[in-house]
Amino acid sequence: MGDSHRALTVSEAAAAAGVSTHTLRYYERAGLLDHVERGPSGRRRYGPQDLGAIEFILRLRNTGMPIGEIRKYADLVRAGAGNERARLGLLEDHRDKIVASLAEQRAHLAAIEKKIQIYAELLGVKPTSTVRTP
Repeated sequence: MGDSHRALTVSEAAAAAGVSTHTLRYYERAGLLDHVERGPSGRRRYGPQDLGAIEFILRLRNTGMPIGEIRKYADLVRAGAGNERARLGLLEDHRDKIVASLAEQRAHLAAIEKKIQIYAELLGVKPTSTVRTP
């Protein structure tokens, strides 16, 4: 991204984050992002702090946190100091959901790996890939 302190246009910020401009505008309208600065022309200008917030929002979304919960978190952050316990609780609850989901996915993967092994043995071939589960 070159100069990390240079404000980016919505298109540049979207490209840097790997999302569409529509997504960034939606996140702003949905109250997930603080007010994004605007240049003299009225166009959005995303700074490093905005990009960090977008990255965290995407991590929360990609791990299944609903928009409403992300909005609660963003509102707490916007409110400033004094609500860190609430932020911690919200993130711990989400972490626990992710951990449960990972355990469920590992169980599904183990069943699929077992079935692959059965077919490979039946055919007398070596499976093309074996995934190691932690």
